[in-house]
Amino acid sequence: MDIAKKIDHTMLKAEAGKDSILRYCEEAKANHFASVCVNTSYVPLVAKALSGSGVKTCCVVGFPLGAMSTKAKAFEAKQAVADGADEVDMVIQIGALKDKDYDYVREDIKAVVEASKPAIVKVIIETCLLTKEEIKKASALSEEAGADFVKTSTGFSTGGATVEDVKLMKESVSDKMQIKASGGIRSREFAEELLAAGADRLGVGNGLLLL
Repeated sequence: MDIAKKIDHTMLKAEAGKDSILRYCEEAKANHFASVCVNTSYVPLVAKALSGSGVKTCCVVGFPLGAMSTKAKAFEAKQAVADGADEVDMVIQIGALKDKDYDYVREDIKAVVEASKPAIVKVIIETCLLTKEEIKKASALSEEAGADFVKTSTGFSTGGATVEDVKLMKESVSDKMQIKASGGIRSREFAEELLAAGADRLGVGNGLLLL
């Protein structure tokens, strides 16, 4: 299995500087990773560094809590795409989901999907904070809102991807939707388990560990 093409090589630490981001870009190009995923302020730098390489520029929006206003998330997404982002990983409003305010959650995602066109949108639902029913509902709402992927985790909360959660997400959406597993993926063995469970993409803090 060519696992490299499924890896989003991810650097989202607050203290990450320009040299660290550029190193990730070089590693991604050398190993043909799917993308480099960064905070939005680094999108112009990454887009330029990856230009012509076939490696996508990915960014996170409303990160890591998802509790920003919908307009703020949509604005951040639109600016990121204008700056060169090919993919946008947004965080849902987790409190609204728990309140069963499903219209809010759906419209929040939809606003980012619309603002991000033509970029791909992945919806981070933060599975470690959700019940099984909430995981299923969040996955379904992501599809209803027009997103391309549903994603397990930010990697900044109480837990990351699990095989069980990936399977549950896969069962909750149609074949049109893809799944991204992220958070705590530090071995090839675990990565292969997640892919076998239905993950299409892997968000990894150090993609080199999986090669």
